[in-house]
Amino acid sequence: MSEGEDFAARASGYFRDLQQRVCASFESFEPGARFAARSWSKPAGHRLQGGGESRLMRGAVFEKVGVNVSHVWGVLPPESRAQVAGADRSDGQFIACGISLVAHMVNPYVPTVHMNLRYLSTSRAWFGGGSDLTPVFPFAEDTADFHAALGAPCEAYRPGSHAHFKAWCDRYFYLPHRQEPRGVGGIFFDDLAGPEREADFAFVRGVGEAFLEIYPRLVARRKDTPYEESARERLLYKRGRYVEFNLVYDRGTRFGFSTDADPEAYLMSLPPVARW
Repeated sequence: MSEGEDFAARASGYFRDLQQRVCASFESFEPGARFAARSWSKPAGHRLQGGGESRLMRGAVFEKVGVNVSHVWGVLPPESRAQVAGADRSDGQFIACGISLVAHMVNPYVPTVHMNLRYLSTSRAWFGGGSDLTPVFPFAEDTADFHAALGAPCEAYRPGSHAHFKAWCDRYFYLPHRQEPRGVGGIFFDDLAGPEREADFAFVRGVGEAFLEIYPRLVARRKDTPYEESARERLLYKRGRYVEFNLVYDRGTRFGFSTDADPEAYLMSLPPVARW
């Protein structure tokens, strides 16, 4: 096993453990709904090898939430190699693993959330990921608590990095054609390859733990807020913006298409109902 394969196995192990704990936390809010798991893999001889596990739940609090993990390797097609750092020099060969999560909520006062953490290895190796909050009705308290939670692992990793990753998130999760942000932000980082890979990995784990600590708190805080049908209407139109971003701009969606991975996994982020 190569060094890249060995480290990917370690990272994949953490992502699977985080998936298990996040799903257990989310299920604790549901009176009866539970995650349904579906494993996928590509056949022998396909240019993509490996696979993943998609978990999906539809309930009374979480209208649709997916928590997916994958660990794949193979060869990128020539037209996609410019999108992935180092893929040109590796002749398209890559290893990738990660966890991706999107939660769309029944109550319009509970914010939609996204979280993604990933490790990629081509001719070089790096981490990427982040998490952002998309409320229909922003609460200053929720926004502040979310940023504070994600800021802690950033500052432990590299003082001043929270402001950098927060600004990166604001730039990334922006809809140019609408001239509006997707939500209230969070953090975003990509091509993260510092002098110490273990420090990078510790930071990525810190982001995962921070997410697991803060988002269930926000769900508990807002899930029983009374709402009228007009609030649900606003939620559905906000979801339309979410769809526009994820289908047009999101790198993860484009990467899924370029690797010929499982389409149900990389389109998991789409809401069950939306309006324009």
